[in-house]
Amino acid sequence: MPGDKVREHRHRSVLPFTAAPAEVRLLRQATSAQLGQWGVPHAVDEAELVVTELATNVIKHVGEGTSATLVLEWHGERLRVEVHDSSHSMPSLSAAGCDDECGRGLHLLAAVTANWGTARRAAGKSVWCEIALGPEQVCQRMERAAAALRTYRPGSGTASEGRLRDVTLKESAVELIADLLHWTASCGFDPDDILDQAQLHYEAEPGIAA
Repeated sequence: MPGDKVREHRHRSVLPFTAAPAEVRLLRQATSAQLGQWGVPHAVDEAELVVTELATNVIKHVGEGTSATLVLEWHGERLRVEVHDSSHSMPSLSAAGCDDECGRGLHLLAAVTANWGTARRAAGKSVWCEIALGPEQVCQRMERAAAALRTYRPGSGTASEGRLRDVTLKESAVELIADLLHWTASCGFDPDDILDQAQLHYEAEPGIAA
């Protein structure tokens, strides 16, 4: 899967692929290699997770064997990851039910990225996510986590205050982590390895006591 890189004010790589489980691993490898060339290897883990989720959604909801395209674009302090496919059906975070796989996948993307969205295109649609690369990353991690926990379990006491609110958010955090571990296992990753890597990332953040 050759990449077409355009180096002007932005760094951009375009990777056509066929929607198939075997291609997802190749896309992760290509993403890791591209970010290494650009000098942003610290974004590899988040980018690989986003690429896996977006490509898997094409397989599940557009159809295995369909043609799609992965676009990586680095500009300033943001890395943008897009997947283009031929379907005009737009995913919706708010419309997805709690048990809807696509909806749950979007919740996970919203939890780990700085921003995400969809766009209609002449030949179908694109789903995109942006990953923060700059010094605001830690603050954005906390903001994303708080926003995700408040919306992850709709109707679970959003109007509560004090200790009740804290308990509700803690329960949501446990559910979100459990769902992430189920997702990583379904993609062939080792959940224990994922937890170890997450702990290393957490401890490496500025301001985190050893």
